[in-house]
Amino acid sequence: MPNIFSLTKSLIVLLATTSALGPGAMQILLPALPVIQETFAVSTEVAQLTLSLSMLSIAMGTLVYGPLSDKYGRKPIMIMGLVITLAGSVFCYLAETIEFLILGRIVQAFGAAVGLVLARAIARDVYGPGEAARVISTLVMVMVVIPMFSPALGGELMARFGWETVFLAVALLASIMLVLVITHLPETLQTPVPFEGLRSMLFTFILLLRSRAFCGYAFCVTFVSVIFFSFISAAPEIMVSVLDRPPTEYGYYFVMIPLCFMIGNHVARHYGTHVEINTMIHHGASITIGGIVLAIVLQLIGLHHPLVLFAPVAIGIFGNGIVLPNAQAAAINEFPQFAGSASGLTGFLQMSLSAAAAQLVAVIYNGTVFPLLLLMLGAAVLSLVCFRLGVGR
Repeated sequence: MPNIFSLTKSLIVLLATTSALGPGAMQILLPALPVIQETFAVSTEVAQLTLSLSMLSIAMGTLVYGPLSDKYGRKPIMIMGLVITLAGSVFCYLAETIEFLILGRIVQAFGAAVGLVLARAIARDVYGPGEAARVISTLVMVMVVIPMFSPALGGELMARFGWETVFLAVALLASIMLVLVITHLPETLQTPVPFEGLRSMLFTFILLLRSRAFCGYAFCVTFVSVIFFSFISAAPEIMVSVLDRPPTEYGYYFVMIPLCFMIGNHVARHYGTHVEINTMIHHGASITIGGIVLAIVLQLIGLHHPLVLFAPVAIGIFGNGIVLPNAQAAAINEFPQFAGSASGLTGFLQMSLSAAAAQLVAVIYNGTVFPLLLLMLGAAVLSLVCFRLGVGR
């Protein structure tokens, strides 16, 4: 049942910003990686740990915050996560060795994961499944768009004030959100669920994974996310090495990816009250497959201009924008009494498999665009297969 509260536009913006904090904090450091490598005199692989381990930390955090919020409430756990984010950011700023910097990034990412989980759980607390999908579509859009601009912000801060200041920027944002959460966010959890430690948490996750419908929706979300993260991890290298274009052109073509995702989200919000959720998911997944197949066909016939790659992929990402909020809302709605745990488990599957896919793309890269596109196609097909097996459509 929907909660007695209603989220104002300002609260939805606050929740959307908290959901973007983890991915944004993770990616704001990307331009500084070569400088970090030089500053601490470490290898590229060691410098990359500041990114890869933070992604893993986010995945682990999503597992913890959901069950805790089901027991203790959304607001206190949100406050706790933001405090951890703030502490980790300050720790990173003060770090004088690469080991302490990596440790600070792990702490920062673990805290910042709180918004990924609780923003969606709060939306489900307040609204029924249909309206929750519309709100979650806004959360997802902001969660994707803000990190898109984080590297540019990080690069500007690094150029003007030094690479360490990116952590002060994250700390400042976490501080502002902490104050706003304390003063403006109501507690939306109506019926707390007993939490009896790790065994209870694992039992809840097993209960969720034994649900055919939950697995259908959750793995649909997961493989849709794999498509997105695979592309953004490999596209810059493909732009330079395969398409023989300067790195400066990448941003101009890449803008159509978040733009089409936002359009897909808008479609999900606009038609969310008129079209049944499962129908939206099926149509969106089909569009995603069609866009990726078109990209493969165009590459096979020898058209290698960047626009020929990015445009059909953008069509697929448009489908992602329709699928993601609806499938996330549907997964959480299967167990509304465990909304936090369901959101956390879904987030863990998203982040862990997306991180693995991003690494896999680097391993299977052979100097052409086909390994990436085939991986994306496989993920797109799996997202639709999981959905159909789960809900029987």
